[in-house]
Amino acid sequence: MGDKYAHIRISTEDQNEMRQVIIMRNLGVPEENIVIEKESGKSTVRTEYRKLVKRLKPGDTLYIENIDRLSRDYDGIISEWHKLTKEKGVTIIVVDTPILNTNQTDNSLLMRFVRNLLLHIMAFHAETEWVRIKRRQAEGIANAKAEGKQLGRPKAVITEDEIKVANQYLNQEIPFAMALNLLGIKKSAFYELCQTASDMQNSD
Repeated sequence: MGDKYAHIRISTEDQNEMRQVIIMRNLGVPEENIVIEKESGKSTVRTEYRKLVKRLKPGDTLYIENIDRLSRDYDGIISEWHKLTKEKGVTIIVVDTPILNTNQTDNSLLMRFVRNLLLHIMAFHAETEWVRIKRRQAEGIANAKAEGKQLGRPKAVITEDEIKVANQYLNQEIPFAMALNLLGIKKSAFYELCQTASDMQNSD
């Protein structure tokens, strides 16, 4: 039996990584094998995912929450699925769509046809949803510019989730590397966050 891995992709604005991490932990994926990719909503760079794919070997299992974690477009999803299952011999577990799991006991012609059809339908939906989101973002930016609103990233605000991760590190519940991976920030920024979390603890 191979090793278990999980890939979590979130946008830089999203703070739901802890929810997904907990799901993967409960499925038996070791902490060190949970790979988190934090990127902006418009980014197509998949650095962490590419590193993970290189680590995978025949017999390993890759857990993903849904298939759009493999890619944002139809061709990309189908290509990655084929690469992982056929070329690398990896088992894929799709948490929110178990019928797509490649470790099924029923591999009759009918069930293989149904799963393959569903995969293509969901890949099509993933791309159309991504196109819709990009169109909305472009319209929002255009409207904001027309109204003279200032664009750009607002001043960073420390969130409850960030404080929670810092406290978990300070309480030795998670290792340093895991904390950095969860937050997606530089070491210097993490040290400042830990100092803030520590000050908050001492003030209670």
